[in-house]
Amino acid sequence: MQELTHYIGGANVKGTSGRFADVFNPATGEVQAQAPLASESEMAHAVDVAAKAQLSWGQVNPQRRARVMMKFVDLLNRDMDRLAEALSREHGKTFPDAKGDVQRGLEVVEYCIGAPQLLKGEFTDSAGPGIDMYSMRQPLGVCAGITPFNFPAMIPMWMFAPAIACGNAFILKPSERDPSVPLMLAELMEEAGLPKGILQVVNGDKVAVDAILDHPLIQSIGFVGSTPIAEYIYGRGCSNGKRVQCFGGAKNHMIIMPDADMDQAADALVGAGYGAAGERCMAISVAVPVGDETADRLIEKLVPRIEKLKVGPYTAGDDVDYGPVVTAAAKQNILGLVQSGVDQGAELVIDGRDFSLQGYEDGFFVGPHLFDRVTPDMDIYKKEIFGPVLSTVRAGSYEEAIGLAIDHEYGNGTAIFTRDGDAARDFANRINIGMVGINVPIPVPLAYHTFGGWKKSAFGDLNQHGPDAFRFYTRTKTVTSRWPSGIKEGGEFNFKAMD
Repeated sequence: MQELTHYIGGANVKGTSGRFADVFNPATGEVQAQAPLASESEMAHAVDVAAKAQLSWGQVNPQRRARVMMKFVDLLNRDMDRLAEALSREHGKTFPDAKGDVQRGLEVVEYCIGAPQLLKGEFTDSAGPGIDMYSMRQPLGVCAGITPFNFPAMIPMWMFAPAIACGNAFILKPSERDPSVPLMLAELMEEAGLPKGILQVVNGDKVAVDAILDHPLIQSIGFVGSTPIAEYIYGRGCSNGKRVQCFGGAKNHMIIMPDADMDQAADALVGAGYGAAGERCMAISVAVPVGDETADRLIEKLVPRIEKLKVGPYTAGDDVDYGPVVTAAAKQNILGLVQSGVDQGAELVIDGRDFSLQGYEDGFFVGPHLFDRVTPDMDIYKKEIFGPVLSTVRAGSYEEAIGLAIDHEYGNGTAIFTRDGDAARDFANRINIGMVGINVPIPVPLAYHTFGGWKKSAFGDLNQHGPDAFRFYTRTKTVTSRWPSGIKEGGEFNFKAMD
């Protein structure tokens, strides 16, 4: 069995805590590796190495830092298949989906090549008599990121690429469920020319997280995961004087108006609801058709599409729509919530509880589920399921439909499908949710815009990637400058005035 390592000071370093986490192959249920779980002292050592390395990296000009990002992009493209294969093996997502994971991270790295422009300050000539004023963006020092299992390539790159491009060192604490790709990314960054110690990967659990939250040299923390943990990290990190951004859970609604193209809406729901086995914070988990006639037409379109979904291991290639969920515990949690929906009176139109795949009986596969006539008081509506389960909540009117999304505690993403421009415009303006799709089911912004939710889906003032990332990973210093004049009337220079 493979024993994974940390990556500290440019080298693979064995864990010394004596504690390990099992890393499974979700398709077979077998333990394929063990990841070390760092102690507080191991984390402190990584931070010390990063802090020493950052002193010189922060002085490197932005153009040279951008060149490292350029080379890193080349290496990501070169190793795309190798990264995707390792990702699929530990996470379980299909190979095309794994490549998409890497690609969306790569796009943020491409954006960071613009660091010289993005880090430019502002200048005011003659703000007063003989006075100039200008601002500078300077790195924070050592930054840290705590990333989830569901995007083990994309989200780490969303964090460490802009942080490093800004001149910081970065401590990455990836999910212990699928840590191999983050370790590979660190090696590729150094191959791209990044000095040793600037990007450290330290595997761990709550012990490592608390060490990050409490270490005085760590200036900022990024987190993506569940809302309860986001609240914990945000509260403890802020109380320790750190800059913190945390992104939590989601319950994304898609409203289907009576005038919508129902085939388009059904296709969008199947892809957004069941892709990646529903293990996406931007997955659509609630369909809200307006009117019973719309709901009946939608269900009629959905059922045959969902029944045709192919579930299997990533090794089956393009013949699979989605793979297993990440762990046995995740599978049991999903099935428990499905049972709660049945017990609380929802109509289970498609029941995937008995799904089994020949030859992979011990894998963590969950069949697709479709609920109809779900109500807001049910657990399957209130809680984030993070699995291949789509709930249909019938709304009597547009106002009732939009009210469901507005009133829900989560506010990550939402969408509306309609041909009515006025309805779409009203929806986009009134909805209290961070990312909005109009006839787009998963409205994840591209790298040059920012990603972030509202309400209990996000904690902190700034979003991920885009311009907000360069604001988050720098401090602004403003300089007011006045020089005594040595010029006499008539243009003669007075040297004594400069003494």
